[in-house]
Amino acid sequence: KCNVQHGNVRETYRYLTDIFTTLVDLKWRFSLLVFILAYAVTWLFFGLIWWFIAYCRGDLEHLEDHAEGIVLLLLQAILGSMVNAFMVGCMFVKISQPNKRAETLVFSSHAVVSLRDDRLCLMFRVGDLRDSHIVEASIRAKLIKSKQTQEGEFIPLDQTDLSVGFETGDDRLFLISTLITRHDID
Repeated sequence: KCNVQHGNVRETYRYLTDIFTTLVDLKWRFSLLVFILAYAVTWLFFGLIWWFIAYCRGDLEHLEDHAEGIVLLLLQAILGSMVNAFMVGCMFVKISQPNKRAETLVFSSHAVVSLRDDRLCLMFRVGDLRDSHIVEASIRAKLIKSKQTQEGEFIPLDQTDLSVGFETGDDRLFLISTLITRHDID
């Protein structure tokens, strides 16, 4: 996880511009609440419209000559299908996210700078705690530090990619046991 937390976000309306991702990122209890409310609100909305049509006609009997009822039924079916697609899509994405899988990948808490093959290297270990292994796992490393440019601009979180074998294919891991990942220091 990243240890940067966003606080005091003033433009919270931006979360509503991408409502699908916002719903997927919600905690499970809130996702289920929105799921239940989406159906309950649409059913209540259309139930009130059905009642209003019957009330305006002065009867609650089912007759075949209700043209507005047919149109309303079509609208209800279309909107219901859209709500179904949206909510089932949100739940499917939420269920299929491998959030807990990342917790079983462990990294050494300390990195080492040492000589290997007569080159100075930054090395750290990575391992997988599970018996079921990740297929086509790859690794990337970044150096994050503050930096002052020649123009005097201060960059608090400057990110630099560290080469851990992308050019040679050594960044592809098969984590059957703990592996040592290295970056040759230039």
